[in-house]
Amino acid sequence: MPWWGVLIIIAVIVAAAGAALYFIGKKTEKKQAEQQAQIEAAKQNVTLLVIDKKKVKLKDAGFPDIVLQQTPKLFRGRKFYVVKGRVNTGRGAMVSSFICDKDVFEIIPVKKEVKATVSGLYITSVKAIRGSLETPAKSKKKSSKLEELLRKGRGEA
Repeated sequence: MPWWGVLIIIAVIVAAAGAALYFIGKKTEKKQAEQQAQIEAAKQNVTLLVIDKKKVKLKDAGFPDIVLQQTPKLFRGRKFYVVKGRVNTGRGAMVSSFICDKDVFEIIPVKKEVKATVSGLYITSVKAIRGSLETPAKSKKKSSKLEELLRKGRGEA
């Protein structure tokens, strides 16, 4: 087989893989948009006293059995950002566990009261009740010795 024949076969395979990824991406985008709409429809504001926050596996987080049964098997061994807090309801206070994103998890203060937007067991956003929330400082990237020498040569600090 000539070299250009092999090149054509590789190009066809790459084009087929690209088309497949395009259609799978479109399907995933639609699912994500539907899920986001469901989260927006079910969200409510609650006052939450944060007791503890940590990254643990779902089975160790203290969720009810029904939550563990409904979770896909692929995610059961994965670690999640879990916040344990006391929620004031109409019938009194109750301690619950919530799941949140990494961005929300980093700004949630421990042992403080916050105003959280919750959709089921999922915390979508957090606002401070008293004062402001402290955003974590982003760590600087460690520069190499070459970069330091170049900066020094240019006269930068």
